[in-house]
Amino acid sequence: MIKPIYLVFGAIPIIAAILLVTPLLLKNEIPTSAANYTDNVEIEYTKHQLKKISYGVTERTGAQKTEILFIKNNGEIKYSVTEQGYVKPDIRSKLDESKLNKIKALIKETGFISIPSESFKILDGVTEYQKSNVKVTLNGHVNQIHWPQQNVTSDFIPPIITMVESELDMIMSEFSE
Repeated sequence: MIKPIYLVFGAIPIIAAILLVTPLLLKNEIPTSAANYTDNVEIEYTKHQLKKISYGVTERTGAQKTEILFIKNNGEIKYSVTEQGYVKPDIRSKLDESKLNKIKALIKETGFISIPSESFKILDGVTEYQKSNVKVTLNGHVNQIHWPQQNVTSDFIPPIITMVESELDMIMSEFSE
């Protein structure tokens, strides 16, 4: 029979491990401490609402609406929209430091800059869809990724890409209203 003292000593490391792991599992945000003030980040995020137009034998894909969000390292934002071929006036603003640090940390902590540029195949029969593009420059290293919305491709879009997309969409939605 096992002595109770051995059970107590055996349970201590298990309890300590549970106490250490629990906050890490329950916290779903990237810590902003990963953003360093010396980091130089520029982000260009583009969303295209595309439509395929058939001319009998040939077909062409054209943008119905294009939104471009450009974020400079100091937090300056430029938002541009082209809809049905007409360019609307640019909107300029400044991103507060906490949001800027959150985006910097997300890009830096997740290894976004090292994701390979892939091509995602669009399913046959799809005529209207959204395609996004993000170009990130982090301390001189540039990575550009293009991807469609998930329901028009059979390829797997990594969660890192969708996390960055959702953060940038939240910023973009402040201007598109």
